[in-house]
Amino acid sequence: MQVVVRALEVLRAVAAKPKGATLQELHNELGIPTGSLHRLLATLAAEAFVTRSAMNRRYFLGPVAHQLAEGNQHRSALLVTPHHAVVAAAEASGETVFLTELIGDRAVCVALSEGRHPLRLFVRIGQEMPLHAAASSRSILAYCPDPVVRRLLGKHDLVAFTEETPRTVEEVLDHLALVRTRGYDVCDDELDRCVWAVSSPIFTSTGSVAASVTLTAAGGRMRDERARAEALRTIQAAAHDLSAELGFSGGRPGTAGVPARSTQLRQESKHPATPRADPWEPPGAMSVDHLPAKESR
Repeated sequence: MQVVVRALEVLRAVAAKPKGATLQELHNELGIPTGSLHRLLATLAAEAFVTRSAMNRRYFLGPVAHQLAEGNQHRSALLVTPHHAVVAAAEASGETVFLTELIGDRAVCVALSEGRHPLRLFVRIGQEMPLHAAASSRSILAYCPDPVVRRLLGKHDLVAFTEETPRTVEEVLDHLALVRTRGYDVCDDELDRCVWAVSSPIFTSTGSVAASVTLTAAGGRMRDERARAEALRTIQAAAHDLSAELGFSGGRPGTAGVPARSTQLRQESKHPATPRADPWEPPGAMSVDHLPAKESR
């Protein structure tokens, strides 16, 4: 019974901290021994009641906890103070910009900033992003070995959210190869109808992928080629700044021609896909003229 009570105390403490809480902060507040607290958090994380950000090591409420609290639809849209690069991208574009991390076998939104045109129903802190259908997830998975991607996708139903959603593992793998080639992903009506998103990976000092940063907007505002190109430049600039703060100095991710790996999953593949020639060209310099108006399958 004491373990259950302590677990609930931990959940309440995490829920009360919209900016997240570190292990030490929770220990100081609750007085639970660090070892016991770590085990409790590990159990809660395994069941998706909490999530841990690999970027700042803070704990947040997980997707299961948010599902239990779905009635609270009017909480602040900005639950976690995001990086200044995320805020700047949202202010510059007027659109919602958010960070996603691969936590366990789930891609989870860990921070966001809303612009002048918020999509409140599309994304929220702690929301699980479908691995096969969201640009935010795929721009991370693109740098995982194919066997790892197959294993992850095998744990989830490839739900057809719209007629544009990838429906098979092979289709997703083909798309991830395209993401690696151009260095970003676009989602157009694949997850939500009339919603458009562009996402770019965030690299660490070792060239592995820590997370992704994504700009999402109403599809009607992104039909113009210039609007899409500007959104791409904005999100690449944010990814560049975030990667730089993690120690990434530019050039090709990974070593010896091997594509960058996700920091969550670094198993080696016997057949790594060919990396882009230069993943960190100046923001906006790559493929802007070829940014598709509609993803073709």
